[in-house]
Amino acid sequence: MSQTSVEHLGADPRSTEGPGGGTVPPDTPEGNPISTRTLDPATAPAAQPPRRAPRAGFNYAEGRAVSIPRRLRGILSLQDLEPAARRHLPRPLFGFVAGAAEENAAIGDNRAAFAEWGLVPRVLRNVSRRTTEAELFGQRWTVPFGIAPMGISALIAYRGDLVLARAAAEAGIVNIMSGSSLIRLEEVAAAAPESWFQAYLPGDPERILGLIDRVAAAGFGTLVVTVDVPVAANRENNIRSGFSTPLRPSLRLAWDGAIRPRWLLGTAARTLVKHGMPHFENSFAHRGAPILARQALRDFSSKDHFDWSHIALIRERWRGRLVIKGILDPEDARIARAQGVDGIIVSNHGGRQLDYAVSALRMLPEVVQAVGDLPVMLDGGVRRGTDVLKAIALGARYVFIGRPFLYAAAIGGEDGVAHAIGLLATEINRDMALLGINSLSEMTLERMMRLRG
Repeated sequence: MSQTSVEHLGADPRSTEGPGGGTVPPDTPEGNPISTRTLDPATAPAAQPPRRAPRAGFNYAEGRAVSIPRRLRGILSLQDLEPAARRHLPRPLFGFVAGAAEENAAIGDNRAAFAEWGLVPRVLRNVSRRTTEAELFGQRWTVPFGIAPMGISALIAYRGDLVLARAAAEAGIVNIMSGSSLIRLEEVAAAAPESWFQAYLPGDPERILGLIDRVAAAGFGTLVVTVDVPVAANRENNIRSGFSTPLRPSLRLAWDGAIRPRWLLGTAARTLVKHGMPHFENSFAHRGAPILARQALRDFSSKDHFDWSHIALIRERWRGRLVIKGILDPEDARIARAQGVDGIIVSNHGGRQLDYAVSALRMLPEVVQAVGDLPVMLDGGVRRGTDVLKAIALGARYVFIGRPFLYAAAIGGEDGVAHAIGLLATEINRDMALLGINSLSEMTLERMMRLRG
């Protein structure tokens, strides 16, 4: 790597030098429900190893071919999932998942930022003992990526939240359940106990504490609070595609469903027959509104007075790990650390909130440097194994990917998600060999060069 490349970034962003240690979270008041997990890495439960091999055509980790369901054999990378999902889903639903805010500038920059970095491999390094394992919060995970929270997953794939959670648990990766989901959080916690829960919280202490207590009682050990949604974004692309909240039945939706019988029968009709009309199940301590009800829109409003005082309230009540998602500015990261959070996810919400918001990858080194040894994670724009490794080199402990895994669930259920996980895991394993590294700790700035930007 050239000297100018190193000087451009300064010190390795994973340096432990920086502000002093974060404040110790205060104890939860007696009598309040608490998480079943612990903040002590020494006693934290280890992530379970995968119970079956990743379903990518060749498993480099085990050196053998892997059987792939016929309908997934044309999916060779995460990039192939979007066109397949476009054919499978009604246009309004595909538009909701694929769309972003206004001119799609932020979502475009999420990908562009990765292209600004090249890789500098070493050779003749004996990489026969390489491992893709990552450590996060004292737990070992099979690979350094997980599934980001995605709303209304059960409308995109049958029992989507459970499908994503079970596939993640089987593969030994983190899954974050969305607070705007249509399946009760208690079901997901029972099916995949290592899942994390993400919440959109209003600036109402009573509602905040009620939901937190419910999440703790269900057994979730990690709470992710999304903080970049003070108001609803200008998603005019949703209007163009015919999607709305609440979801409104229309001739367009009926026609799109009718010409896509696999989704109509396998997801929509099957859900209605077996589980009734979907509701937003996890916005509050109680069941939320049906997806067709006007109240659904009101349930997702009133967040513009949510502020740091509410994070302090959450930290006081919540005994598990607390992660803040949606930070881009290093100063916000410093405040989060001072509030006693356990981790940060650098994110621009997949380009779905503020258009032209800078990509998470661009801000990652500054955020990492601002918080010292506090775990910093990233989501936004990750599609390849090389993207994961670039984020690791710039200081991320772990990365999250959203849309591709939901597409995979839509077209292939749990098999589809397992296949997508396998594809990316195999890419990372192969890329590490080609880079000449045996562990993620060796993926440093020395393996990177700035190409442009």
